[in-house]
Amino acid sequence: MRVIVIGGGVVGASAAYHLTRRGVSTTLVDRFDPGAATPAGAGVVFPWPFPGSSAAEAAFRRAAAAHYPRLMADLADDDCGPTGYAVVGGVSVGADAAALRAEAEAMAAMAALPGHEGMGEVAFLPPGEPARRMPVLRAEYAGVAVPGTARVDGRLTRAALVGAAEERALRRRAGDAGLVTDGTRVTGVRVGGDELSADAVVVAAGAWSPGLLEPLGVRLGVRPVRGQLLHLRLPRSDTSAWPVVRAGEREHYLLAFAPDRIVAGSTREPGAGFEARTTAGAAHRLLTDALATAPGLAAAGVVEARVGLRPEGVDGAQLLGVVDSLPGLVVATGLGSEGLTLGPYQGAVAARLAMGEDPGLDLEPFRPDRFTETAHDPL
Repeated sequence: MRVIVIGGGVVGASAAYHLTRRGVSTTLVDRFDPGAATPAGAGVVFPWPFPGSSAAEAAFRRAAAAHYPRLMADLADDDCGPTGYAVVGGVSVGADAAALRAEAEAMAAMAALPGHEGMGEVAFLPPGEPARRMPVLRAEYAGVAVPGTARVDGRLTRAALVGAAEERALRRRAGDAGLVTDGTRVTGVRVGGDELSADAVVVAAGAWSPGLLEPLGVRLGVRPVRGQLLHLRLPRSDTSAWPVVRAGEREHYLLAFAPDRIVAGSTREPGAGFEARTTAGAAHRLLTDALATAPGLAAAGVVEARVGLRPEGVDGAQLLGVVDSLPGLVVATGLGSEGLTLGPYQGAVAARLAMGEDPGLDLEPFRPDRFTETAHDPL
């Protein structure tokens, strides 16, 4: 069997990895667009279902939560480079201790549900305890600890997935791809002047996925949402074990990577289109929020700004599944800001679909062609 994957972000890399592990002849095509979401993801990993999730979404998130540690263990065994993955715990912080106690009770109840075991034992942290765990935080903050929260480096994870797939004979092509059909089904991909045939094609091109299907009459309800974040460096500080921090009152988060890096993020800009650029206003907001939450970062150096165009389903749901009108085609996109949390599992499911296997989940609410039926409606 031959499968072509279009898109080299974490979803496409995961699909290619899982296909090659099953012995499928696989080609990964990517054109390396500016603003690709994976390199600009912060890296928070919290895959468990939220209250109010639909049955299909909750089942997907539970499966993703179980899949993540297994995948990271497999990548460690493959020894194709670091992933930046570590379970460091997460802490929601704020000055309102009573509100945080209530949040801790609600989160503990969620952690007790089936499929949430990986969250660990949720606990209220009294004022001062969050700053003990991340010394740059405000000393008066209380918090809620969720031990199972993890962080991951999207660049490293993508490289490890692709490297492990290349060890299993993955082929790679750079260039602009177009889908090829015989009038009844997708039969391959055109890259440059070459036409590559395949039994199935996985479209995992993020915010650029709609452009691949529009010529074939399929409308994907996906839009780019710009997200900007800042990377800071705190010399002479070992940040490798610092938790992921969420300041709910500001809708802001901080997370850390070894040896001394802090990530502050993130903006959400649905009206920016495909403009993959850093703006002064976003940088100001990110620094203001970071220093309000963690005044100890005042001495940190600004290392770089990153910007990614996150593919968001316009109705809030991902797009994952086959396209009934185009046999041989699988679509996997639309995760928005949760690409690094849910993308590795979305890619694994896409690989199963490409092989004609039952995904083991109800994907009907995620049908990628669900917007084609209402093509007269504006996005």
